[in-house]
Amino acid sequence: MTWLRRAGEVGADGVVARVTPEAAGWEYCGLEVLDLGVAGSVTRTMASTEGVLVPLSAREVEVRVDGELHTLRGRDGVFAAVSDWIYLPLGSTVVFSAPRGEVALCTARATTTYDVVVTQAVDVPVQVRGAGPATRQVTDIATPDSFTGADRINVCEVITPAGNFSSWPPHRHDGIDGCPVRNEEIYYFRTGCLDSPHGDARGQAQFRVYTVDGGVDETVTVHDQDVYLVPEGYHGPSTAPPQYPLYFLNVLAGPDDERTMGFCDDPTHAWIRESWDSQDQDPRCPVTSASGRVAR
Repeated sequence: MTWLRRAGEVGADGVVARVTPEAAGWEYCGLEVLDLGVAGSVTRTMASTEGVLVPLSAREVEVRVDGELHTLRGRDGVFAAVSDWIYLPLGSTVVFSAPRGEVALCTARATTTYDVVVTQAVDVPVQVRGAGPATRQVTDIATPDSFTGADRINVCEVITPAGNFSSWPPHRHDGIDGCPVRNEEIYYFRTGCLDSPHGDARGQAQFRVYTVDGGVDETVTVHDQDVYLVPEGYHGPSTAPPQYPLYFLNVLAGPDDERTMGFCDDPTHAWIRESWDSQDQDPRCPVTSASGRVAR
């Protein structure tokens, strides 16, 4: 069994990737990645979901939420800069368009309605996590610490410099065997090449997932625009080979009464976090900011 979804398995009318709870076999998380240069103007009704819309490689995106216009300043690509984003309430009708470029519509089943919020890139928290070869950039788009105006959805981006590791040490949030946190999770990968602003078809990375019961234990090679669904189990590491930096967009949601990004480390490898105290962080991080790629 594999939870990997290859790029191109879903792709028509500008839809680059699509995950629905029904297709994933779970309850909460969803994702659509759309090429607006092909799709044109896109309309979505948030009938039972809340959403987070993030430009990935669209420079400027016009978004109408129940008729009210909002303009997002985007970016040339996920390795180029941090982007504006917009929270889309339960029950709203959304129309969005751009002359070109890719956007991600992240969704979660919701029951409580919150207000529309546009967050500018300069206000999106960027942190450097880990140390040594496990140094990576985490951009907290809509996490409990960075954004409180949501019901269940959590969204973040991770950039792993070429040669480094993310999702490390391995961790889970599946509510199984004593882990108190339960979140479904989607990984949407873009693999770069050297200093490319966005994904590059030549890129690749490795990703491991293994479950408590041993039913799934696989390390897969992921390519640009692949999707991996994580309904349960430890996940990590995500490994970026030399020359190929790695980006992934994470969407998480679950049944907990309060949104959480909590997790349970694999106890065999939990000691690794403490080892970071004696290591320097990779100076290539942070990779990006609201104003663009960070100069070195």
